[in-house]
Amino acid sequence: MKDLRGKVAVVTGAASGIGRALAQRLGAEGMRVVIADVEQEALRGALRELTSAGVDARAVRCDVSSQDSVTALAEKTLEAFGKAHVICNNAGVFAGGLTWEAPLSDYEWVMGVNVYGVLHGIRAFVPIFLRQGEPAHVINTVSMAGFTYGPTSSAYFMSKHAALALSESLYLELKNRGAPVGVTAVCPELVATRIGHAERNRPLHLKRGDEPASPERDAVENAIKTAIATGISPDAIAERAVNAMKEDRFYALAPEGDAWRRMCNARLELVRTASNPQMLF
Repeated sequence: MKDLRGKVAVVTGAASGIGRALAQRLGAEGMRVVIADVEQEALRGALRELTSAGVDARAVRCDVSSQDSVTALAEKTLEAFGKAHVICNNAGVFAGGLTWEAPLSDYEWVMGVNVYGVLHGIRAFVPIFLRQGEPAHVINTVSMAGFTYGPTSSAYFMSKHAALALSESLYLELKNRGAPVGVTAVCPELVATRIGHAERNRPLHLKRGDEPASPERDAVENAIKTAIATGISPDAIAERAVNAMKEDRFYALAPEGDAWRRMCNARLELVRTASNPQMLF
């Protein structure tokens, strides 16, 4: 999908980080943009930023873990602009801890946003794209974690593997139909976002209980906060995603030579040789 001017893009998780950068990048391409996020005040700030830059934009509060909420987002997009051409399923969260100690609420929260949030966006917008019969595109923010693994972060790693497989399946389904709808899986390395502070948006019914934090959980969650502070700019990921969409490329990966790309290649070699898992970091 190369002709973006005047088309309509929807971006979830758009109040900060990669989502905010995607909205700005797509707006700079001349697209009309609907931004969605669960964090209302930050969403208002992102909208002001877009409109002050001359972008025709709307903001919709949305909880991507709810199909009803994402369906309402699609309906409001059509009410505002009549059509939709790009959906960026971008919202994401992180929780760490030992696999057998992490509360089930961690898994439910992470899977609800990172996997079902993508699925809900697909179910809400792909039927619209197919009915329109016009060029359209699905951009799913996955992660290089979708190709790798590691200890004390199983909820996150499994969610990203699932999001990647979901995206790959969708790509083939649309190609087999001959639909003019492309799919891109954006798989970033460490990015300077607020995902390490995602707990601020965790719903009450999925909050952790009074169980004491394990040293492993504290270590990995503190490490994430430290690591992302030195990550690359979200603007670089937005640029990578938009270029991949224009070129109809599915995989938008970390560059060759990046540590996460090397870990991906190491893991693929272990699979190829049927070797036992090893530490990739």
